[in-house]
This record gives sequence, structure tokens and C-alpha cells, in this order.
Amino acid sequence: MFDVAVFGSLFLTLFVIMDPPGITPIFLALTSGRPAKVQRRMAWQAVAVAFGVITVFGLLGQQILDYLHVSVPALMIAGGLLLLLIALDLLTGKTDEPKQTKDVNVALVPLGMPLLAGPGAIVSVILAVQHADSASAQVSVWAAIVAMHVVLWLTMRYSLVIIRVIKDGGVVLVTRLAGMMLSAIAVQQIINGVTQVVQGA
Repeated sequence: MFDVAVFGSLFLTLFVIMDPPGITPIFLALTSGRPAKVQRRMAWQAVAVAFGVITVFGLLGQQILDYLHVSVPALMIAGGLLLLLIALDLLTGKTDEPKQTKDVNVALVPLGMPLLAGPGAIVSVILAVQHADSASAQVSVWAAIVAMHVVLWLTMRYSLVIIRVIKDGGVVLVTRLAGMMLSAIAVQQIINGVTQVVQGA
């Protein structure tokens, strides 16, 4: 009742797309300035939101997109624009303001979605569920999704130790680095979406 090949294929795909090592500096930048207890809770919330979104789209993804008349490229471009706005805030230091860091739950947006549960992950899960034509394949697909989110939680949960080492100056550096990385991810996502629109025209 378990297909190792299906599990491994989807897990590796999601690992590359969701990128737990790459999400670490972005998570640290977005949650800096908060108590450790709050940061740990936000790590859990981000993973829970991502898992919820991935689960909904895994079960009803194609129907949702069809009902809203939304194409996958449109989803990619919208996600890229949202990430770009967040990246610009990180690069310009606007996240240092209390209004930005204290009142906004970044665990929901942009961490949970679209960073973790982004268009790439959503489309991969939709396709994996559609192609899983047996009970063992379905079990393997959902096991891979759960395992990936456990890895994400562990990565973010224990990345908080880094903050204690790098101190405030290091956090500022990580924030700028995260902004640069995030802007590149956002632009690439927009390019991919536009490319798909042009190819489909």
C-alpha cells in the first residue's frame, strides 16, 4: 500500500520548489524582533497554512481554477507580484517599522502563501493527485506532502537558534539578503508565468 517511487518523486519535487534551506533567511528576516515563543508559533502557523492550502488544491484544485476561470500562468504571475512587494519591503528596511513587524502576521502571508504554498507547489500537487491512479499511489502522494511540511516546520523551528548567534546586526544583513533572494524568486516566477502565456498563445 505504499509506492516509494511516487513518494520520492513528489517529495523531491516539493523540496526543490519549497526550498527549506532557502526559506530559512526569509523566515528569520520576516519574524525578527519578535519573542522566541511567537517566532516558534509563527513557524507552526506558516506550515499549517501551507499544508491547508496544498490540501485544498490537492483535493479540489482543478475545479477551483476552472470555476474561477484562472489559468496556472495567471496564478504564477499574481504570486510573483505579491512576493515582489514583500521583497521590496525587506530591501528598503520597511519591515523594521513596528507597524510592519508587530501587527502583521507574516506566517499567513507571505510565508504560508505564496512562499511555501506557491503556484509551483500547488500545480505539482494537483498533477500528482491526478496521476495517482491507485490507492497506494494516493497514499504515497499524501505521505510525501505531509513529510515535506514536517521538514519545513523543523527547518524553520530550529533556524531560530541562528538569531541568537548573529545578533541584531546579523539580522539586518539576513533581511537584506532575504529581500534580494525573494525579489529574484518573484521575478523568475513572473517570467515563468509570462513565458507560459506566450507559449500558449
